[in-house]
Amino acid sequence: MSWQAYIDSSLIGSGHVDKGAIISAAGDSVWATSTGFTVSPAEMKEVVAGLSGKTDNLYANGIHVAGERFVLTKAEDRSLYARKGKEGVVIVKTTQAILVAHYTEAMQPGNCVQTVEQLADYLISTGY
Repeated sequence: MSWQAYIDSSLIGSGHVDKGAIISAAGDSVWATSTGFTVSPAEMKEVVAGLSGKTDNLYANGIHVAGERFVLTKAEDRSLYARKGKEGVVIVKTTQAILVAHYTEAMQPGNCVQTVEQLADYLISTGY
């Protein structure tokens, strides 16, 4: 399956994600993205820093994704969760990739988290 197919089918196709991107684990390239959802190089650096445990700045100043500022609400070993009002982003790192998913206020955050975390588990199980 192509990286774009994971965005289109596994994330957006689930109905629990409205926009998404897959970037390299190093944060130096975008592998796939949904239309109009661009994660800039500076934003990729923020994401990589947060996933490597450097979250103090993100808690203080927010995390930026696709030109929007989100308030970091939770950081775990491989995951970052952030909100802006009732919409938010779920970011999960696999062995070689970082999944970035956005949900709207009409979607349930928990369903988005489950969708992204399950795709991450699958990618890890296949070596990605």
